[in-house]
Amino acid sequence: MPNTGPKAQVIPPDPEVFAPRTPADTLWGMSDADPTTQQSVTEETSTEETSTPTTGELLTAAVESLGGARRAGQEAMAEAVTRAFDNKRHLAVQAGTGTGKSLAYLVPSIRYAQTTDSTVIVSTATIALQRQLVNRDLPRLADALEPLLERRPTFAIMKGRSNYLCMNKIAREPEPEDALIGEEDISWLGRHIVRLHEWANETETGDRDDLDPGVPDLAWKQVSVTARECIGASRCPHGEECFAELARATARESDVVVTNHALLAIDALSDVNVLPEHDVVVIDEAHELDGRITAVASAEITVNSLNLAARRAGKLDSNGREEKLTELAGDLELLFQTMRPGRWRDLDDGSKGTLVALRDALWSLRQTIAAAPEGEAANDPERNAERQNLTNHLQEIHDSIVRILEVFEEEDAAKQQDVVWHNQDDRRGDSLNVAPLSVAGLLHQKLFTDNTVVLASATLTIGGNFNAMAASWGLPKGTWDSLDAGTPFDPAKSGILYTARHLPDPGRDGLPQETLDEIYELIMAAGGRTLGLFSSKRAAVQATEAMRLRLPFDVLCQGDDSTGALVKKFAESENTCLFGTLTLWQGVDVPGRSLSLVLIDRIPFPRPDDPLLQARKEAADAEGRNGFMEVAATHAALLMAQGAGRLLRHVTDRGVVAVLDSRLVTKRYGSFLRSSMPRFWETTNGDTVRAALKRLVATD
Repeated sequence: MPNTGPKAQVIPPDPEVFAPRTPADTLWGMSDADPTTQQSVTEETSTEETSTPTTGELLTAAVESLGGARRAGQEAMAEAVTRAFDNKRHLAVQAGTGTGKSLAYLVPSIRYAQTTDSTVIVSTATIALQRQLVNRDLPRLADALEPLLERRPTFAIMKGRSNYLCMNKIAREPEPEDALIGEEDISWLGRHIVRLHEWANETETGDRDDLDPGVPDLAWKQVSVTARECIGASRCPHGEECFAELARATARESDVVVTNHALLAIDALSDVNVLPEHDVVVIDEAHELDGRITAVASAEITVNSLNLAARRAGKLDSNGREEKLTELAGDLELLFQTMRPGRWRDLDDGSKGTLVALRDALWSLRQTIAAAPEGEAANDPERNAERQNLTNHLQEIHDSIVRILEVFEEEDAAKQQDVVWHNQDDRRGDSLNVAPLSVAGLLHQKLFTDNTVVLASATLTIGGNFNAMAASWGLPKGTWDSLDAGTPFDPAKSGILYTARHLPDPGRDGLPQETLDEIYELIMAAGGRTLGLFSSKRAAVQATEAMRLRLPFDVLCQGDDSTGALVKKFAESENTCLFGTLTLWQGVDVPGRSLSLVLIDRIPFPRPDDPLLQARKEAADAEGRNGFMEVAATHAALLMAQGAGRLLRHVTDRGVVAVLDSRLVTKRYGSFLRSSMPRFWETTNGDTVRAALKRLVATD
């Protein structure tokens, strides 16, 4: 069993919590104990026979160049990553906020790339971290390390093909009607498309993130293609100027390539190399890996997508076969109207007949579209490109329906690898979805077998160890080590975990009045400065409306503006409150006086009607494991750790995480959830917490 490393000691209740003190009091809260791994990480890293500097020497130079200070956790992590690369053993690293984990894996990555003349892939879950690495961390690191290395470190960013302008689409006349939108929206969409065509003549990257201001997704789809839709650079009339191909060419010559979990998954699961050749992968924000891989390995069928494909086919000599697809799209719509949303556990003959007919019609239409045209049309490169593009798209839809049908052809439910469900969305319409029951097997075979992988995040120990995350990733037993690099904070001295034990258990009828009163009293004691994390949009809106009537502070609510704009306003306005749902549980980084109180309305267990998570729970139960703990409690624990992690973002931060769900201390699983969160000082005494918050306001 992996050694999870030391934990911060929990101190006894302190009546003077939040009394004034110097920042040095909390700077090295965990430095009195050295983290360990399965394989001892305290051994000296062997140096190369060449003159290549050691990781320690490079890290010291980087920290001095960047004007930083030595951090024990950062040094331990950098040495552990180096050892993982050298010994070809996977490594899971938990590195809390303030550890400097980006530098701790980038320095060993650059060293490894230059000593082995290879490329290291660094994968992240969020665009924000990608931008930080490429626009700030790596350029500064290259400047710092260049004098010590034989050549300047190089780096590049790679994204999915749909993130780049498709010059083949740009060359065509815009046809917004293909998007199946109303007449009143065509001029709105057209204006965005015209702007994109003008930008295509100016941009050097074609990268959507370089377009400022941006455009809606509907407009971007008119000038981009997915990897499955792309006809390939060799067959495309604009292949030589393809932005995606240019990005790939740059990446092939780089030491470090930054990408995202989705593209990493596509590279691992596909038969062709999407990313440059590599044998080492660093996965930051690794707590998101399971969800992102699941999304890539999932498929969705909608009536609109079928109608759009039929309309495109009608313009490409389809011999009228598109009419059958349109007819069957109507049958699928009727099927959606008669079926209740939720998981499909079996398939009646009528429903199966509709899907079989749809599968056959898609294949017939694909074959017709793929056939080379005769006469003048055969020499039209733009038309041929659209033909190839649509052929790929029809193949993708066809394969998804085949995959759905195969689920119900497997007589032994225990052997089913996929889950199928009908989703109903008021905005996007109904859809038929299929997703893998687990991605552990995929990752085991496709990622961990061929690469040395380092997985890093601020939250990886669930229930106090790495085992739950390792199981979800499919890490092969005996091939991986672990390290808890700690944090420069001492949560037990800087934060309080308050559980409002006296409140009623959460129900389905919204927030009870007692909970709203508790929210009001806590926010008043904190002087505003509150991030409210709610498990549903309904609860967030209810709390916002109630508090706006009672509080003397501004209350922002997710949905009032873009999330980025709301977080910026919250950070800049000291007494403001910000309420929202799951998007705010991760990624909000507001150090200082603007955030002293994090409210969590209830334990974020997955919804009972979530088909995929419920299927995973049932599968675990069927195999004799505890499905609730393995799926629901682990899901909640990860979110609780992420949400509580919003509080301490700087060594001088202090505050309270208030959980308004008594089950955190009254249920047996409560200790599992609490052990996944930062080791705050814990209490159920509301008077103590409100007094501490008031002292904090008075001393700031």
